Amino acid sequence: MTPEKSTDIRDILAKIISFVFHPLFMPLYGMWIIFSAPTILGFLPLTVKRLLFYIILINNVLIPVTLMPFFRYRNVISSYNIDDRHERVTPLLATTLLYSITSIIIFRFQIPYFLKSFIIASAFLVLMVTIINFWWKISIYSAGMGALTAVVVILSVKMYTFLIWYLIGVILAGGLVLSSRLRLNSHNPPQVWAGFVTGLLGLILSMLII
Repeated sequence: MTPEKSTDIRDILAKIISFVFHPLFMPLYGMWIIFSAPTILGFLPLTVKRLLFYIILINNVLIPVTLMPFFRYRNVISSYNIDDRHERVTPLLATTLLYSITSIIIFRFQIPYFLKSFIIASAFLVLMVTIINFWWKISIYSAGMGALTAVVVILSVKMYTFLIWYLIGVILAGGLVLSSRLRLNSHNPPQVWAGFVTGLLGLILSMLII
């Protein structure tokens, strides 16, 4: 295999990993971890799980995705990668608003407060990343993986359940994502590590406070 082909394969893998673990998918992955882990939350009725899943899917995945062509058409962003820090402001503000709406909707449901605190804490985290982005290009991908790791940690503590395999899984996935962002030259090491720590501590502290 030539060096050029090897380089191309690594770049392709980095792009695939970045797509699979896109920040927009993190709330869905977080909900999957919460519902699949061997805790009392896993025994919630299937109808409740589906409803929460669909609300997050529509409000925090599909709507932001449909807004991207509009932002591109209006020249708010120059590309769908949104590598420029200044171009990320509007999409981040829109995402923060959508997370806030999701929090308001879910807070009205009669569901375990752990689920409510997860959604509200996620909204706080998006707001935190948005504010940081005004001054510095923090890695949103890394923040998402940090938040996913935080879900496993806080779930283990709150539900008194040892989730070692979940923790190993999210840590390995986080390593792949951070490496992919560096491989694609989307961020430098301080930006990806700052993003991970912000996502990890931001979500844990927010959920504990809430």
